[in-house]
Amino acid sequence: MLNERIRILIVEDDPDMAELIADLVEAEGWTPLTAPSAEEAMGVLARETVHLVLVDHNLPGTSGRTFAQRLRAQTNVGIVMVTAAGSAADRVLGLETAADDYVVKPFEPIELTARIKAVLRRTIPSLKPEREAEREHEPAALKLGDWSVDLKNRRAVCLTDPAKSLTSAEFALLEILAETPNIPVSRAHILDRLGAESERYIDRNVDVLVLRLRRKIERNPDLPRHIQTRRGKGYVLSTDDDELSP
Repeated sequence: MLNERIRILIVEDDPDMAELIADLVEAEGWTPLTAPSAEEAMGVLARETVHLVLVDHNLPGTSGRTFAQRLRAQTNVGIVMVTAAGSAADRVLGLETAADDYVVKPFEPIELTARIKAVLRRTIPSLKPEREAEREHEPAALKLGDWSVDLKNRRAVCLTDPAKSLTSAEFALLEILAETPNIPVSRAHILDRLGAESERYIDRNVDVLVLRLRRKIERNPDLPRHIQTRRGKGYVLSTDDDELSP
C-alpha cells in the first residue's frame, strides 16, 4: 500500500507550484518535503529518508538535470523530472538523463500521481503488486558481461565499476526482458508492461531505453551481445545457460 510512510522531496523554486504538488502528494497519503534549489535539496536528503524526488528542470544555480545526474551517482532513489519543456526532443532528453520518468507542465493531477506510483513500485519492491512479484519463468539472477543482476532483490552491480548504476526505468526494462530470456519481446508488450507510463511512451522512447541499457551493460553497444534486436519481433535478452541462476 502506498501510504504515509512514503516521503517525497519536491525540488521546485516556484512557491505556488511547490505548494500545488505538495497538496497532491498529501492527498495520496504521502509526506511531502520541499526545497527551492538543488543545494537545499541535498541538505534535506542528508537529514531525511526520502523515497522519491520530484525535480524541476529549471532550478536556480545547479540545474535540475545536473542535480538528477549527481543524485543518481549516489543513490537509487526514484527521480521524476517536472518541467515546462514539452517538445519531443525534450521528452527524449528527459529519458536520457538520470531521471526515471518525465512529466511536462501543465500536467493533470492524475497523471503526476500515476507516474509517482509507477516509479515507487519499481524502486520499492514491497510496493510491487503480488502478480508482478511472482514470475515463474524469470531467473533469480543474471550475469551480463561485467554486471551481476539480482532480480529478486532488484539490485544490479557493475563488477568493474561499482559507481555505475541502472535507473529504475532501465531495470524495469531488464526485468521485462528477463521474464522470457532468449524469446523476443515486442515493443507493444513492453509498453503494456510499463503500465501507467504507457500513455507517455511511444516506440521511439522504448528504443531510447534499450539504447541507454545497452550503453551500460554491453561491452560493445554497437554490437550488443545481451540485448539484441529481432527485426519485426522486438527485443530479446540473449543469455547463455551459465548466465542464469535459479
